[in-house]
Amino acid sequence: MAGTNGFSVSGYGPERSTMARLLARDSVARRLDWPILLSAIMLSGIGAALVYSATRNRTELNHGDPYYFLLRHVLNTGIGLALMVGTIWLGHRTLRTAVPILYGISVFLVLLVLTPLGATVNGAHAWIVFPAGFSLQPSEFTKITIILGMAMLLAARVDAGDRDHPDHRTVLQALGLAAVPILIVLLMPDLGSVMVMVMIILGVLLASGASNRWIFGLLATGTIGAIAVWQLHILDEYQINRFAAFANPSLDPAGVGYNTNQARIAIGSGGLTGSGLFHGTQTTGRFVPEQQTDFVFTVAGEELGFVGAGLIIVLLGILLWRACRIARETTELYGTIVAAGIIAWFAFQAFENIGMTLGIMPVAGLPLPFVSYGGSSMFAVWVAVGLLQSIRVQRPLSA
Repeated sequence: MAGTNGFSVSGYGPERSTMARLLARDSVARRLDWPILLSAIMLSGIGAALVYSATRNRTELNHGDPYYFLLRHVLNTGIGLALMVGTIWLGHRTLRTAVPILYGISVFLVLLVLTPLGATVNGAHAWIVFPAGFSLQPSEFTKITIILGMAMLLAARVDAGDRDHPDHRTVLQALGLAAVPILIVLLMPDLGSVMVMVMIILGVLLASGASNRWIFGLLATGTIGAIAVWQLHILDEYQINRFAAFANPSLDPAGVGYNTNQARIAIGSGGLTGSGLFHGTQTTGRFVPEQQTDFVFTVAGEELGFVGAGLIIVLLGILLWRACRIARETTELYGTIVAAGIIAWFAFQAFENIGMTLGIMPVAGLPLPFVSYGGSSMFAVWVAVGLLQSIRVQRPLSA
């Protein structure tokens, strides 16, 4: 019989099925987007070095073990890679059929944050702490279910050939699906995650071919909603102070403005090539708070300089560029929308994280994808990579 790679595969029974499986695995490996995979692995590897540098001397955090955060970051990356493989194996089309279940689970988990199981970490009441000491930030996985759920609704009739683009009723249903978890996350409140989810919705709608009136309407609604949130005092005081410090960097430099001021000092002291890994005075002196998570980019700026920090941005750029190619080349609207949602997620979150360390964006408590320490964030971004790879692997060979 003819093999999938153009040569003959003879024999029957177990011998033939084994050969077929080997050929199938070879085909999948060849069709993976290796620039995305290698860029993500390099970012996680750089992140491991930066996390270790930021925490090795922080005995109040690492329980006296300088490798505490490093080993967990590596473990989280390994679990993330396993989740990516599992996502590719299942396939984005299989997950499409499971969207109602996944969506229900994600809404249930974010609701749990509002119960006594919810915990506050770094000012954000966005975590679930289980008895074994394991913690989970459900909003990270909600980003994925919003992408998959909106893609399922918006692409259903288009991929079936019934319509050229989603109608107004379908768009309204998709927005309603996204609104439920967003409102729950806003009640926590986790403003950073809400900002990312809104950008995901914009990216999804743009990729779906929906009427531009929905885009402008969403922007107008977002503006009105932001004003209402401010006027109704939904935000916690620490979140209001963050925006105030962004608008006026000199405001309370020893208080709300301390993080951003120290972050800029650390990055500015790095120069072209940095002070050398593990030799940053700001990092060693523990002047920058939350340096292993939200402010991990400051370690790169100080110790690796413009060159090292620039490398992180280049790797993120490669990942986004290849994701754009996947979105453009897939032959189904569902795959295009999923890829576009992931692009909007990664692009905005990276811009916000790096921007807040440079003082051009307000502090929003968002990790740098693949680089920052954190299990929930690491797992979610690797699942997203698995979705991108599945879209590429399952496209027709002629695409």
